[in-house]
Amino acid sequence: MSAVPKVTVVIPVYNRETYVAAALDSILAQSFADFELLVVDDGSTDNSRAVVEAHDDPRIRLVANDRNRGI
Repeated sequence: MSAVPKVTVVIPVYNRETYVAAALDSILAQSFADFELLVVDDGSTDNSRAVVEAHDDPRIRLVANDRNRGI
């Protein structure tokens, strides 16, 4: 992987604990590896943030809002 990834994949998350692991796993399983995965948690009140943090991959970057800001 280069210092600056060729692709940034953005996943917005708000209270999607049930689905976020499958979404992350799907992106991480791609054959193309020169990417960063930016997950933006918009103040989730469930365990969405913990699910993202449990994925130990240096390509994942989490930005977490302290409260839901909506669209």
